[in-house]
Amino acid sequence: MPESDEHVFLSKAALHIMESASKSRLFGYTEGQRKRFDFSCDLKKDWSKVISGQTLWGHGGDGIDKDLRTLLHDEDIAAAVYIARHESRNRSRLAEVTQDYLRTMPKSLSRLRVFWVPADFDADDEKSRRTVHNLLKEEITKDLLLQVALGGLTSADVTRFASSRRPGLPLEILSQVKRAGYRSHRHTAKALDVNLNALQFETERLFIIGFLKSDSPQGGIYSVTDSGNAMLDICSRLRDYLHGSLGDGNTNEDFEHICKLLGIDYPSISITEPLLIGDDKRNIEDPTALLLQHVAQADADGAVEWPEPYFNLPSASEISTAS
Repeated sequence: MPESDEHVFLSKAALHIMESASKSRLFGYTEGQRKRFDFSCDLKKDWSKVISGQTLWGHGGDGIDKDLRTLLHDEDIAAAVYIARHESRNRSRLAEVTQDYLRTMPKSLSRLRVFWVPADFDADDEKSRRTVHNLLKEEITKDLLLQVALGGLTSADVTRFASSRRPGLPLEILSQVKRAGYRSHRHTAKALDVNLNALQFETERLFIIGFLKSDSPQGGIYSVTDSGNAMLDICSRLRDYLHGSLGDGNTNEDFEHICKLLGIDYPSISITEPLLIGDDKRNIEDPTALLLQHVAQADADGAVEWPEPYFNLPSASEISTAS
């Protein structure tokens, strides 16, 4: 049976949204082969996370069992995406099927992300296409990309991180742990040339926020979590902004969209505003201003190894074709 125009549009829209988000330079994007799925892609950095999905539109829920079985039984998929027509029979059937997986394969079910599309969506109508694309962009970015590509980073995490009263130090700790590990409080305090008590307090804050992890519930030998790495990447792009080098005209719409979902309204802060310790005009009630102060102070201190923007490397086949 040929795919409907709506089915084709929704599958392509999912890929377009994820490819566009990669222009934030926080991760890379490679489209995958469809094989058994309606769409598939690989998000890359110093990790590789496959996202595959199915689109449910025209078969009235009859194929939900098969679609979920195809998605959830593939252990290589980091996130299984289901884009479905919002109808009561579809929701009812999906609830029945997922209840079975909840009993038998709860870990696999946790990878499932379902995005509902209004049942009256018409792919032949430009306004309808634009509305649905924007709806999916908001939901896929917030509920999928932040979870998968940015390690579950939330706006609350960002606010707690920015609220530290020691500008720059939390970033310096994250960078030091990522670069050299964390042997002990004393060793790390010496490496960063900071007060031992301050180092211990900020390290424990980062552990509580979830940016550092340890094999011991009480802490100890720490490593940086996925969300901690994402925070470093975001702060590195914010440093680019403060240097006026974020992109053409010092703008990057896809990075800005991700930041706004995290409560970071960096364009509201002029790159000429005073941000370093001792400057009196910073707004201590604005999480964005506080976060940019952390970035500016860590940059001035010179103790952070800032992650470079992520660009996809060409594949071997692309290189040979170009030659």
